[in-house]
Amino acid sequence: MGDSIKTYRDLIAWQKAYELTKLVYVLAAKLPDFERFSLVASLRRISVSVPSHIAQGYGRGQTNDYLWHLRSARSELYVLDTQLLLCRDFEYVEQTQYETVKTKLDEAERVLAGLIRSLDR
Repeated sequence: MGDSIKTYRDLIAWQKAYELTKLVYVLAAKLPDFERFSLVASLRRISVSVPSHIAQGYGRGQTNDYLWHLRSARSELYVLDTQLLLCRDFEYVEQTQYETVKTKLDEAERVLAGLIRSLDR
């Protein structure tokens, strides 16, 4: 307690999303070469977009803009969740790796949802 938020990097929601992005990059590197320009590219793009939207919203300086970007980040987490499920179902990744990333995604979503609720009041 007592720690103040000075930059977007101090936001737990951004930190969780950033860590998730790194895990997704590791997972995406294990996908088959024929997915390089579709699922791999999409996983990477969407995962980078989540912490980027959080940072952009923080920098806007207005609550409504901030909330819009946070909600965009949350919707991108749902897209990412869907794509990770495809990776699992197509057996591109092992179940344990999927579960590790899914756990981090769920954690990022919970923290982000809490931030949205706190600003939406």
